Amino acid sequence: MSRFLDDLTRHAAAVEAFLDAQLDAQARSGEIARPPRLIAAMRHGALGGGKRLRPYLTAAAAALFLPADGTASGHRALRAGAAIELVHCYSLIHDDLPAMDDDDLRRGKPTVHKAFDEATAILAGDALLTLAFELMADEETHPDPRIRANLTLGLARAAGLGGMVGGQMLDLEAESRYGPRSLSQDEIRTLQAMKTGAMLAFSAQAGAIVADAGDEEEAHLLAYGKALGAAFQIADDILDREADAQALGKAVGKDAAAGKGTLVDMLGIDGARRECARLVAEAEAALAPFGKRAETLRAAAHFTATRKN
Repeated sequence: MSRFLDDLTRHAAAVEAFLDAQLDAQARSGEIARPPRLIAAMRHGALGGGKRLRPYLTAAAAALFLPADGTASGHRALRAGAAIELVHCYSLIHDDLPAMDDDDLRRGKPTVHKAFDEATAILAGDALLTLAFELMADEETHPDPRIRANLTLGLARAAGLGGMVGGQMLDLEAESRYGPRSLSQDEIRTLQAMKTGAMLAFSAQAGAIVADAGDEEEAHLLAYGKALGAAFQIADDILDREADAQALGKAVGKDAAAGKGTLVDMLGIDGARRECARLVAEAEAALAPFGKRAETLRAAAHFTATRKN
């Protein structure tokens, strides 16, 4: 695990450097100007924190088929993963807004709407989202327009109505703000597969797409990502009950206060841990065709289940 954590940290630094360069003040070709306050808010929401697990999954999945570093293929996987990370960062900015989860702290620092204001936070999220699609559609991400189209389509589906955004709507409906409503276990699993799992699953799938892997290999990585995403959310719900805010870098206990149902409520802490372990085993099984080449992805699945923040 220590080797994996070192690798994750190194890749996170590469993603950070790439995003830092993308979010500078210099207007790009086709742009008129970059408003300084908007750029500052985007940088506040996207830089200086986070494990960058999603772009790591993209790079590790692509490395099953292509060299991971120092080549054009490694740069393509980095760009695709960074686009996914920008969508993730946008979602956090919007989730933290008073109209959503109303959080003051994210990654140990004030949320964007607290550091700036609500209107600027909304625009910063909008701008990160659109920048993500700009990156994915850029020829530098891949010279083959078919692959760029598949990456862009996959990101849109994972992030949108039938994925992350739709899952957030289900999450809001499950809160007491819309009246008490007890979700079934299947409903909770669907909500979590959309809100959290869809983007994590696509992160692994995107590695296969950017490497132009075959349909069967892509399907195995998508299955891996779905199981990992489900395990990630259960681990997150356990942390919400057991971790402290300083260690986690955000408020804790808010799900219970909002009346949200989770698998922790359904299964209990011990049952949730067993289910998390089952999902990690499912993720590992999906990697069987790749043999020892997939050790980093197996380590990522175990990290997901045992992380402390």
